[in-house]
Amino acid sequence: MKIGLLVVSVIGLSVTSTTWADDLPSLGYSPGIPVKDLVAKGYRWVTVDGPYACVTEQDLRQITSDHGDLRELHMVENLRAYYLISGTLARVIQDDHTDGMSEILLAGITIPLWTYTKFLTARPIHDTYGVIETPDNAGLVDPMDTAIVGKTLNERAEASTP
Repeated sequence: MKIGLLVVSVIGLSVTSTTWADDLPSLGYSPGIPVKDLVAKGYRWVTVDGPYACVTEQDLRQITSDHGDLRELHMVENLRAYYLISGTLARVIQDDHTDGMSEILLAGITIPLWTYTKFLTARPIHDTYGVIETPDNAGLVDPMDTAIVGKTLNERAEASTP
């Protein structure tokens, strides 16, 4: 009886781990784009809550090494640090492997920010609303798409000019 239960448990766990590697429909993720394609384009999900996205690498080191309420308030007020929220989608545009940092883009913030790579994951995470963010619902636009959209708008402007 115990051996049979053990065999069923092992089979169940192996099926679960193969599901994690693909589209993750069990988490409610079904955007039509496989997770591996999003990860290949540089998309990652944030795993922490706190002021861990900064304008410079030095600011990031400063806020994480000497994390106090006064320092945090000062850096956020001066727009040197931004809050990350678990489950938020970010697009990695550059990795600094020596320091373990990544330069990222977040929806609604027009400048690139630095955060520690350990605060990002390639595995989708539910945001505060219980939704898995994708580029479509997070407001992040693929740079390849902006080039197409920008070109289309320019072509329309040129065509409408007498």
